[in-house]
Amino acid sequence: MSFLISNDDGVNAEGIRVLADVLSAAFVVQVVAPDRDHSGASGSLTLGRPLQVTKLDNGYYCVDGTPTDSVHLGLSSLFEAAPQDQERMSFSRVISGINSHENLGDDVLYSGTVAAAIEGRFLTEPAIAVSLVNRGQFNYGTAAKVVLDLLMRHDAPSLPSKTILNINVPDVPYEQLKGVKVTRLGHRAKGQPPEQVLDPRGRKRYWISLAGDGDDAGPGTDFHAVANNYVSVTPMQVDMTRHKELSTIKSWLEE
Repeated sequence: MSFLISNDDGVNAEGIRVLADVLSAAFVVQVVAPDRDHSGASGSLTLGRPLQVTKLDNGYYCVDGTPTDSVHLGLSSLFEAAPQDQERMSFSRVISGINSHENLGDDVLYSGTVAAAIEGRFLTEPAIAVSLVNRGQFNYGTAAKVVLDLLMRHDAPSLPSKTILNINVPDVPYEQLKGVKVTRLGHRAKGQPPEQVLDPRGRKRYWISLAGDGDDAGPGTDFHAVANNYVSVTPMQVDMTRHKELSTIKSWLEE
């Protein structure tokens, strides 16, 4: 199988290098990632200008755009077949990460890491977003080994199309992991208000502050799993329809 790897921390981030190195020992991988940190970019596309792509000395492709731009180009344009080949290179799945910090609960709404995985939802295998719940130890190797373990399993169930697996890995040595928990997304409390700062010319600016702590973070959630040294795996889908309320809204607006 061949995988397209991307991230939102930038093409030179340690997490993507460790992930690509570990997976390339067993699979064919190509790396296409932004030229700089795009944390919080969500699923934004660059529409107002053309994108520049540079192939680096290590074989990675660097895009002066967002994580979604990078995956979009990687799946559609960058690996077109040479004239003598039968067909262009095809990928089995997109793997995004290893993100430098967690993507738990509401984080997935803003995460460029998750958005890069979502852009790969049309491939045959579920896309994967993997994040390190960073506590200053930077155990990227642990997270990479978790992904490799998952990919090497031959008993994977057949999941519905357009499924995304959001994986969060505690920042501990691999041997200290207690196992894997399949979880739902929890929720954070309201974040802290932006910090008011002054630029060098005395003008007021606002700096987005920290996200809130886990609010809905009990057993069964991604928050609870990683807090107890378990890997959290949350199956996700793009459909954001609140299906339970369809009949209520119909009664209000249609009848």
